[in-house]
Amino acid sequence: MAEILFYHLTETRLEDTLPQLLEKSIARGWKACIHCGSEERLDILDNHLWTYREDSFLAHGKVGDENAELQPVLLTTLGDSANNAQVRFVVDMGEEPNADECDRIVYMFDGHDQEQLERARAQWKAFSKSGMEKTYWQQTPDRRWVKKA
Repeated sequence: MAEILFYHLTETRLEDTLPQLLEKSIARGWKACIHCGSEERLDILDNHLWTYREDSFLAHGKVGDENAELQPVLLTTLGDSANNAQVRFVVDMGEEPNADECDRIVYMFDGHDQEQLERARAQWKAFSKSGMEKTYWQQTPDRRWVKKA
């Protein structure tokens, strides 16, 4: 059963935070999959991961690309992962992956978007009812992460 983490973005944008978490995942030897809520968000993240730093980029691909299963980071709008990722990031209300098919699911949600907040609360409650262990992280004004639950 997957470890469930909730990341409540209050001080930075998804584009600022996601690359850091992806880098940490890859450093652990994990493949990652980003489950996007729309094709538009997928395209934005696809471009961003190539250019987010002047001195580096994150090698990645999209579902449907040739050799998608070999990618260290894969972007999709589906609930499954062609690259058999150990860690799955759910962003912008993307389709939820099966918790039995990965080691970690990270829900990232914008604290300034009421719809994303409501969905995160509903997900938290659903995981609470199922008895799954989960962790909630929130940003402080100085952009550090604090474990709240």
